[in-house]
Amino acid sequence: MKQLSVAFFVLLLIQNYGIFLHADPNDGFVTTKGMQLMLNGRPYHANGFNAYWMMYVAFDPSQRDKVSTAFHDAKKHGLTIARSWAFSDGGVRPLQSSPGSYNEQMFQGLDFVISEAKKYGIKIVLSLVNNYVDFGGKKQYVDWARGQGQSVTSDDDFFTNSVVKGYYKNNIKTILTRRNSLTGIAYKDDPTIMAWELMNEPRCPSDISGKTIQAWIAEMAPYLKSIDGKHLLEVGLEGFYGVSKQRSNPNTQVGTDFITNNQIPGIDFATVHAYPEQWLPGSSDESQLSFLNGWLNDHIQDAQNILHKPVLIAEFGKSLKLSGIAQRDQLFNTVYSTIYLNARGGGAAVGGLFWQLLAAGIDSFRDGYEVILSENSSTAILIAQESQKLSRI
Repeated sequence: MKQLSVAFFVLLLIQNYGIFLHADPNDGFVTTKGMQLMLNGRPYHANGFNAYWMMYVAFDPSQRDKVSTAFHDAKKHGLTIARSWAFSDGGVRPLQSSPGSYNEQMFQGLDFVISEAKKYGIKIVLSLVNNYVDFGGKKQYVDWARGQGQSVTSDDDFFTNSVVKGYYKNNIKTILTRRNSLTGIAYKDDPTIMAWELMNEPRCPSDISGKTIQAWIAEMAPYLKSIDGKHLLEVGLEGFYGVSKQRSNPNTQVGTDFITNNQIPGIDFATVHAYPEQWLPGSSDESQLSFLNGWLNDHIQDAQNILHKPVLIAEFGKSLKLSGIAQRDQLFNTVYSTIYLNARGGGAAVGGLFWQLLAAGIDSFRDGYEVILSENSSTAILIAQESQKLSRI
């Protein structure tokens, strides 16, 4: 009976705020104006999700219904931004099997993801390479260069070696100029894509001064913009500060700086990730929430007062392997309340993307953070409520 009443409440939200099903944010490019995202001349605030697995699953045409189901469920709950991977370098099911060599079937999977996002009126942020070894990442690029006789000793040579940077630039150009086999629209001309992301969570532990990643962003941002001047661009940062404000970090220095990295021309908005349980292991839920409040508010204030750019909470979550539903819902509510209260007052916070939305039937992608909207009723209510509130701003 309780599950039935919860499901009825979600249905009531959807019926009362039919905008979830009828608003089509895909009829223009998202732009920026000061601290705001803009769409068709109006400020754009949106609730969203991560679903890194979409291209990988859509590689197999028989599994593409999982992608469609995820977008359908997301739309019903008012979610209008997705973030996903546009990379799979080497390994199993590669998009790029070797430098400059691409797998057409995987590209067609990405074509499908973008076309389905368009169908459901959902904007998409696409990340172009991984910091980590999953799906190849910067290590794969360095390995490719080493195989061609380059003297590279560290995965961080990704940011400095000229051959590696050439591989990455070619990858940028190949993806941005790809013509979707289903829609006929080149990616660089498709307003379904909200933004490109240079790298998922870039880190350069070999140079915590931040100079290496700063120089890399300063080189790659104008290169990407020279090919595609229509879409927004963000770095993919977690939000760690450099030496000027390292006291705000959770005992972590990774060679990035939220302030200086986002001040680079061509970077249109800032991003923040939030995983207090990972960054403060062994701490209480109360301590984690206290940190989370400070972390979010510090970045929002810096986006407003220093960067003068929008900020998107691009990843947040809490693992059900380490806590219960109630604790996760509390974290979601904290993030959502912070975003809404700031956005309502015209601040820099423009939305949040939880990690991660999953469709039923692909259990191999469960990581403890997954939200299956048909299974997680209390979380689904929080998501629908945040979508409704943001849509009214």
